[in-house]
Amino acid sequence: MAVGKYSRVDGRKSSNCCSTTSLVVFVAFCLIGVWMLMSTVVPIQNQGSSSEETMDEVNRQVITEKNSKQFEDSSGELSGTLAKEDENGSGESHLDIENDQNVEDGSVNTTEEKQEEVVSKEGSEEKTEPESDNGGEGNQQEKLVEERSDEKPLIEEGKKTQEITDQEASSGDGESNSEAGRTEVEESSGRKTSGEETSDEVKQEEEANSQTETEKVEKDQEESDTSGNTESQETTAENEQGTTEVVESQNEKETQESSSAEHKSGHHEWKWKVCDVTAGPDYIPCLDNWGSIKKLPGRGHYEHRERHCPDEAPTCLVPLPEGYKRPIQWPTSREKIWYHNVPHTKLAEVKGHQNWVKVTGEYLTFPGGGTQFINGALHYIDFIQKSLPDIAWGKRSRVILDVGCGVASFGGFLFERDVLAMSFAPKDEHEAQVQFALERGIPAISAVMGTKRLPYPSCVFDLIHCARCRVPWHIEGGKLLLELNRVLRPGGYFVWSATPVYQKLPEDVGIWKAMSKLTKSMCWDLVVIKKDKLNGVAAAIYRKPSTNECYNKRSRNDPPLCSESDDPNAGWNVTLEACMHKVPEGVLDRGSQWPAQWPSRLQKPPYWLKSQLDVDGKSAQEDFISDYKHWKKVVSETYLNGMGINWSTVRNVMDMRAVYGGFAAALKDLKVWVMNVVPVDSRDTLPIIYERGLIGIYHDWCESFSTYPRSYDLLHADHLFSVLKKRCSLVAVIAEVDRILRPEGKLIVWDNAETLNEIESMAKSLQWDIRFTYSKGNEGLLYIQKTFWRPAEKETILSAIA
Repeated sequence: MAVGKYSRVDGRKSSNCCSTTSLVVFVAFCLIGVWMLMSTVVPIQNQGSSSEETMDEVNRQVITEKNSKQFEDSSGELSGTLAKEDENGSGESHLDIENDQNVEDGSVNTTEEKQEEVVSKEGSEEKTEPESDNGGEGNQQEKLVEERSDEKPLIEEGKKTQEITDQEASSGDGESNSEAGRTEVEESSGRKTSGEETSDEVKQEEEANSQTETEKVEKDQEESDTSGNTESQETTAENEQGTTEVVESQNEKETQESSSAEHKSGHHEWKWKVCDVTAGPDYIPCLDNWGSIKKLPGRGHYEHRERHCPDEAPTCLVPLPEGYKRPIQWPTSREKIWYHNVPHTKLAEVKGHQNWVKVTGEYLTFPGGGTQFINGALHYIDFIQKSLPDIAWGKRSRVILDVGCGVASFGGFLFERDVLAMSFAPKDEHEAQVQFALERGIPAISAVMGTKRLPYPSCVFDLIHCARCRVPWHIEGGKLLLELNRVLRPGGYFVWSATPVYQKLPEDVGIWKAMSKLTKSMCWDLVVIKKDKLNGVAAAIYRKPSTNECYNKRSRNDPPLCSESDDPNAGWNVTLEACMHKVPEGVLDRGSQWPAQWPSRLQKPPYWLKSQLDVDGKSAQEDFISDYKHWKKVVSETYLNGMGINWSTVRNVMDMRAVYGGFAAALKDLKVWVMNVVPVDSRDTLPIIYERGLIGIYHDWCESFSTYPRSYDLLHADHLFSVLKKRCSLVAVIAEVDRILRPEGKLIVWDNAETLNEIESMAKSLQWDIRFTYSKGNEGLLYIQKTFWRPAEKETILSAIA
C-alpha cells in the first residue's frame, strides 16, 4: 500500500527509447503529468508524516483514557466497567468508519485517488479513535443523562464524573489534533477537488494522445514504483507502510476482540420464537403441561390443577392477545379493564347475575360483587367486622389468605381497609378468574388445594377467608383444613361463609356436622355465627388456639400431631399430611406473640429475631434495620427520582429475590402492592416478610411462576440472576420474565457486571429499551423496559398441546 501510495512521485524519473517524434510527445506528456502530481501528491506526503505522529499521540491518549475509565463510577453504560467491552466498542467504530470511507473513495478508480483513499483512511482512523472512546460509552452516557436530567443522589457522582471525563476527552482531542485536524480537513477537501480536476485533465490528455502511449506511461510508472529511485522516498514509503501496518494490526485486533465478545455474549444465538401452545396468550408452562397431565393416574384430588413443570423450561415468548392495550390504571382498573386484554366471557355468562363480571362494550366491568356478597364487597367486609370486632381490619388483621377468590373483589376492596389479601384460585373451568384479578391490580396466584402444601411458611396469615370456595374441608381426615391450620397464625381467625353454615339441605347439614366435629378435634373455637340479611348469607368465624393446652387434653390423638422432624415452614413441593403442628410457646419462638398493629409492624424488627444471627454472624435485628434503611434510601433517592420511572403506570410489583421485604416496605406510600418472592435456594426469610404485614411466596426461578402472562408492571431482582445461572438456563429465566411482565413493564436488576451485560444483551435481542445503567466497581444497576415486540416465527411446545 505504501509503495503504491507514492507511485507517481517516483515515476517522474522514468525513461524509454522511442522514435524522436514519440519521445518528444512522451516527454511533454510526462512533464505535464509531473506538474499535476507535484501539485497534489507532495502535500499528501507531508500530511502522511503528520498523520503518523498524530496517530501515535491519539493511540496513547485513547489507551490512557480507556484504562482510567474501566472501573470508573459512571452513570452510563454498565459495560463501560469492563475494559474488554470498551475495546470492542472502539473496534466496531473503527470498522464502521473504515467501511464507509472505502465505499466513498471507491467511486473513483484512478490510481491517484487510490492514493488518497489510503491517506483518507488513515485520517478517518486518526479522528475515529478518540471519538470511538467517547462514542462507544460516552455518547450513550450523555444520552442517558440528557433523557433523565432529574437523576440525583445515587448517580450524582457518576454523572459528574462522566461530564468531566467527556470534557477532558473532548479537550484532549482538540489539543492533539488542533492544527493537524484543521489541516487535514482543509487538505482533504482540497484533495478531493484536485482529484476531480486531475481526472478531467487526464481524460483530455488521453483524447489528445494515443491509447498505446498512455498505457506505456502507466506501465513505466508502475515499474518505477517497484524499483524506487531515491533513498529518501524509500524511507518515506517504509515509514508510511509501517504506520499503515500498525493501524491495520490494531483494527484487526479490535475486530477479533469484538467478534470474541459477541461470541461470548451469545447474542447471535438468541433467536426468539412465539410459543405455539393450546393455551395461546394465557400459557402458564407449569399449569399447561398437558403431556404430564394426561399421564396422571387420577384427578380426584385436583392433581390436574397442580404444578407439573416441563422437563426443560421453555424459551419461547407468549403471544399477545389480539387488540391488547396498555392496562387501565389503578384504581379505575378495579371497576373495569379492557376486554381485549383478557378476552374471556364465560364468567360473565355464568356469574354475571352475582355481579362478578359483566361485558360492557369494549370493557369488562366488575360491580364488586361475589357469590356471597352480590350487593358489593365493602358491605360484606363491614359485615364481618361487625360480626367480630376483634378482627380489626387494617390493625390486628393485616395479611390474609382468600381461598377460591374468584375475581378477587373481596381482596380488591380490602385495600380500603389497609388489608393485604393473598388471593388464589385454580386455573379451571372458571376461565381466567385469577387473570381478571391481576389485570384489575389485585394480588392473586393460580393455585389449588390438592395434594401439596401451599407455598407459604407456617403461622403467617392473620386471617383466612373462604366464601363458597368449593373446597371439601371435611374429607380425608380434614387434610385440607389442616393445611390452613398450618399457615394460620396462632390466635388467627378462619371466616367460613358457605351454604352449610346457614342452609338446611341434607348435604349442607351433613357437611356442617362433619366440620363441627373436625374443628373441635383441631381445638378451633367457634367464636360466632352471624347472618348477613342484605345478602341472605351467614358466616361462621373460628379461632385457632394460641397454646398447646387443648392439644394436650384431647382424649384421642385425631387428627394426630405431626412428628417433630416435620418442618412446618417447608412449603415448596411438600406432600400434604393429615396432621397438626404444635403451637410455638417459647418467649422467643416465632408465632408465640401477635405482631404489633399495622403500620408499626412494618418498621419494627420481629421480637424473635433477637435470638437469631444472619448469614454473616451479626445480629439479625441489626441486619433487618440496615436493610430497611438501605432500601428506603435507594427507593426515595433513585427509583422515585433518579431513573425516570412513571410510577403512576405501576401497580403490580414483584421482588424476585426479597430478603426482609425492605424494598416492598419502602414503597408503602405508593399505590402499589408487592409480591415478595423468596427463592427456595435462599435463606428462609419469608416469615419475617409476613411479620411486617407484607405478602410473599416461595418459588424456584428455574421453573415458571404460577401466574398468567402479562401480570406485573415492575419486576425487581437484587443479585438473583448471577446465582440462578449456576444451576439453570438464564435464557429460560429471561423468557419467564418476559412472560409475566406486561408490555411497557419495567425490570430493575442489581447484579455483577458480567451478569448485567448478559441480561442487557438479551434484552436488546428482545427489542427491549435500555432505560438506565449505573456501574461502580464490578457491581451495577440496569433498568430496562419491555416493548410490544413479538417475533414472527413460532415454536410448537408439544407438551403444551392438549
